[in-house]
Amino acid sequence: MNRKKITISISKANLFGFLLIFPVILIYFLPYYFLHFEDTTIPHFKESVRTVGFEYGAFGIFLIVIAISLVGVVLHEIIHGLCWGLFAKNSFKSISFGVVWKMLTPYCHGKEPLQVNQYIFGAIMPGIILGLLPAIYALICDNFSILLFGIFFTFAAAGDILIVYLLRKEKMDSLVQDHPSEMGCYIYQKQ
Repeated sequence: MNRKKITISISKANLFGFLLIFPVILIYFLPYYFLHFEDTTIPHFKESVRTVGFEYGAFGIFLIVIAISLVGVVLHEIIHGLCWGLFAKNSFKSISFGVVWKMLTPYCHGKEPLQVNQYIFGAIMPGIILGLLPAIYALICDNFSILLFGIFFTFAAAGDILIVYLLRKEKMDSLVQDHPSEMGCYIYQKQ
């Protein structure tokens, strides 16, 4: 079998996330704005924020946003692990978690190769569960705070979206193994 390395640097993933800001805001905010035009005002936003419990002032808002972000980032990695663990031969025993302290970046690592479609499923699920689904809920239920949550966690999935983009042309039955120390993977192709 041939082995091909597909990796991206964390700085490139962060740049991609930054460039993703404008399309994501347009995709999520424009429908919200048109669906809830009369509610898209500063007083409505303040009320929306207040209903989530942010009546503790700017410092309280800051602490709650930090706490939600930290919990969300941990959940993001757990979702990767749960999804990849479903397909791994050794199940969840082949999944490990950690933090790259230099970049303050948590990670989930699958030690076993998976089929490309299985790997893509596990890579994209945090963006769907923590980004897309909350944004859809926010659109339906007119909740601006949840919309911001969905936007933030869509950005948090930027590296995953980029990896899925890089894997898009690979054969779905090829094997993919998570790279042990870099953001990316190895593709194993039959010769």
